[in-house]
Amino acid sequence: MEDKKEEEQLPLKDVLKLLFKASRGFWLVNVVNFGDGIAYFGMLNLMTLFLGTKLGMPDSLSGWTVSLLTGLVTLFMFGGGFVSDKLGVRKALTFCLALLFGGRLLLNCTSYIPSSGDSWLQPAYLLCWLAIVAIAFAEGVIQPALYAGVKEYTDERTATMSYSFLYAIMNLGIMSESFISPFIRTNGEFIKIGGKPIHGLGWDFDGVFWVCIAATAVMLLVHICFFTKKVEETDRQVKETAAEEDSGPKTLSEKIRSMMIFDGRFFFFIFALLPVRTLFAHQWLTIPDYIMRCFPAEVGAKYEWFAALNPLIIVIFVPLIAAFTRRVNVITMMIAGTTLSALTTFILVPGPHLGSLITYILLFSLGEAVWSSRFLEYVAGIAPAGRVGAYMGLANLPWFLAKFTTGLYSGSMLAHFIPKEASMVDKASGSSEMWLIYALIACISPVLLIVFRRYLSDSGKKTGDTVQTA
Repeated sequence: MEDKKEEEQLPLKDVLKLLFKASRGFWLVNVVNFGDGIAYFGMLNLMTLFLGTKLGMPDSLSGWTVSLLTGLVTLFMFGGGFVSDKLGVRKALTFCLALLFGGRLLLNCTSYIPSSGDSWLQPAYLLCWLAIVAIAFAEGVIQPALYAGVKEYTDERTATMSYSFLYAIMNLGIMSESFISPFIRTNGEFIKIGGKPIHGLGWDFDGVFWVCIAATAVMLLVHICFFTKKVEETDRQVKETAAEEDSGPKTLSEKIRSMMIFDGRFFFFIFALLPVRTLFAHQWLTIPDYIMRCFPAEVGAKYEWFAALNPLIIVIFVPLIAAFTRRVNVITMMIAGTTLSALTTFILVPGPHLGSLITYILLFSLGEAVWSSRFLEYVAGIAPAGRVGAYMGLANLPWFLAKFTTGLYSGSMLAHFIPKEASMVDKASGSSEMWLIYALIACISPVLLIVFRRYLSDSGKKTGDTVQTA
């Protein structure tokens, strides 16, 4: 907490100077962070479309499969921190990048296996799910390793800005891939330079996946060549973390009461965000098919450009918001951000219009920039001393539930409200009903935060100043 106060007392320009003079280790961690943003989200954004067109999966099964991937990533993060701590940041990143390369290669190769009927147990599907488990495990370890790398290779005075910078760099990778993806995937006009049209390569979904696999291979080579053992030893700012000793022996009843499952405020807070978190899952489970089915072909051909608007907003506004709202009450920021994300979904209710789609993505992303970076800050603020890591891991449980459960019904909702064979008029009407349902679900989160604001804020007063003054 003292480090947090020290950071807040520094002028913003001094914090930024310290951050940009950070060690080689910090920047090498962010090279992996940037590259994995390209590869992971480059494949995730097209996953439902890839599974449906290349593997022939029905909507319900492709939704379930993508949900399996995203859900397992969060599930493996619960133990991924222990693996990362055991191996160390450098070795953990090496292991994860090698596993990601193999898993992504296997996943893309399944598109070349002939379909063998309608069975869900055909070889292509089974190999696809095997690849997804490998990718999910590697991502579940690499995420805590990246956060550990930020902590080990930066000055404690830049904590808030360095973590928001990590989040922004990842989104910069997503934005870069999303811009170039239509050029790789389609053979239509990509962009005009000096009045001369530049046409795409026409490599389709699996072509984009090959580029993501190549990006993973480049990351692995750069990491092995430049993130050496010498860099690890000389650039590390945090040599070791000593666990705090208990003030004295605890009785059995005291130990039971101190367990996280009995922390009512903690569990209420993280589960109150579950409804609005479903909107994040819909960005890759529902939006791709929504655009492809309800908009003209020329709009669908540039789908990734719409997806790129989200990381563009994150790259610009997360560091800015983190810098200028360091002293704003966390609960206030959470309410503002979740309200904005939930209410903007109603923009899609009148029907599929290009202007409405762009406005929705921009405002939804701005809401994400407001509240997402403050979520873990609140969790850290209410966690007892010496148990922040455990609370952080468990705080991902609702995110796991949101990603996994949303996939269980998203495909069926698509098939019901905007089936492939329906007319454009019927799809427009069906999409209105679908987005109305999703918007009403998301509004539950800000309502709960508003109603129970005092209850949630009281927990911050009891555990320290971070929640109140951050």
